Amino acid sequence: MKGRKWYGLLPARFHLRPFSSFDPFPARPLRRVVVTGLGMVTPLGCGVKTTWKRLIEGECGVRAISPDDLKMNGFDPEVKSYTFDQLTSKVAAIVPCGSESGEFDEQLWLNSKEHRSIARFIGYALCAADEALKDANWMPNAQDEKEHTGVSLGAGTGSISDILEASRMICEKNIRRLSPFFIPRILINMASGHVSMKYGFQGPNHSSVTACATGAHSIGDAARMIQFGDANVMVAGGTEASIDALSIAGFCRLRALSTKYNSKPHEASRPFDCGRDGFVIGEGSGVMVLEELEHARKRGAKIYAELRGYGTSGDAHHITQPHIGGRGAVLAMTRALKQSGIRPSQVDYINAHATSTPLGDAAEANAIKYVFSDHATSGALSLSSTKGAIGHLLGAAGAVEAIFTVLAIHHDIAPLTLNLSEPDPVFNGGFMPLTASKEMAIKAGLSNSFGFGGTNSCLLFTSTN
Repeated sequence: MKGRKWYGLLPARFHLRPFSSFDPFPARPLRRVVVTGLGMVTPLGCGVKTTWKRLIEGECGVRAISPDDLKMNGFDPEVKSYTFDQLTSKVAAIVPCGSESGEFDEQLWLNSKEHRSIARFIGYALCAADEALKDANWMPNAQDEKEHTGVSLGAGTGSISDILEASRMICEKNIRRLSPFFIPRILINMASGHVSMKYGFQGPNHSSVTACATGAHSIGDAARMIQFGDANVMVAGGTEASIDALSIAGFCRLRALSTKYNSKPHEASRPFDCGRDGFVIGEGSGVMVLEELEHARKRGAKIYAELRGYGTSGDAHHITQPHIGGRGAVLAMTRALKQSGIRPSQVDYINAHATSTPLGDAAEANAIKYVFSDHATSGALSLSSTKGAIGHLLGAAGAVEAIFTVLAIHHDIAPLTLNLSEPDPVFNGGFMPLTASKEMAIKAGLSNSFGFGGTNSCLLFTSTN
């Protein structure tokens, strides 16, 4: 067999074609990704300007819930009342609705004849995307521009309220009343689909579902699509509408929600505080327009920041609990830093995932201390969790908090952590979350997002100045 190729001993049909017969991969230039538009629907209000102002001023979007918030209007009043009484957590971060400035207009986004197939989580995404696209001044008419504009929008749970209502119809033997739009209303990828259809975007149409890391993964994935040349512009983010009886009951049974502050809803979400006892369920949407740098410069777009690093990892540990040392978080942050070329000592601000759960907050704090070491303990690194103000938006959280990080860089203001009166013992000396918004130079900011199943995502943004 000396001198003979091993595949020459096989029948001809098994022979492998040498790699050299293919042309080389096309050379790909470095494609940098920047943020050119922002849009938000949050418990602090509808719109970026309203939300950011209230966040920085220390206002809170958490309130007590009532039976009417459970979306059980088709149920017997007695069942509805009993369900409400059985819920151990009676606080939530709910989007303010109405026709006034800073409110989500249900008539516009949910109740028109054309919107019968649009569930609330889709409506939030459409509203946030509309603001982001207008902010970016990107409403392309040319076919080539539409073909190079894509959408990457995900959600954590979709429309559980529609599923609850459908199950009621089955129990009442009234299945013929089930809407033909039931399936399109509950599919998570329909948020991305509706945005794509509304504006005629024919680039990548993508939807991530990674629990509470969904929004961050959607943005990171979109950035890679631009870097790889699949699109020049991506509309990216997350959305969620989970204020309903079944979602709240499910998280209550999981013992994930805060129960000690039902009489003091504004104090219920308290990331990193010793008195924390679970997260406050929230809803909303965050969308940003990502764009290839030279494409943005060519059209004179406003640039908020550059998305320079995207790190992902898996805990491989537990379905809901993080590893106490935060090893998954460590990997995600380390990978984002490595991809960005930014040293840990160059990061000025971290928007932490911290949801106000006893184990999760401590694990993340340990991970941050490990990755940033002396930079963290010296006090040079500013850190906060904005969930004290808006609760936990689940699939939308990563996107909304990424926008907060971008705004912190853009305005040189690091937002505060609400309700932090007794910091967890993991904090000491200069390593301490902000309890007041801080004006400071922010050239690099990092946003963490972690989800059930041990999925982790980290986005690193930098100033372009």
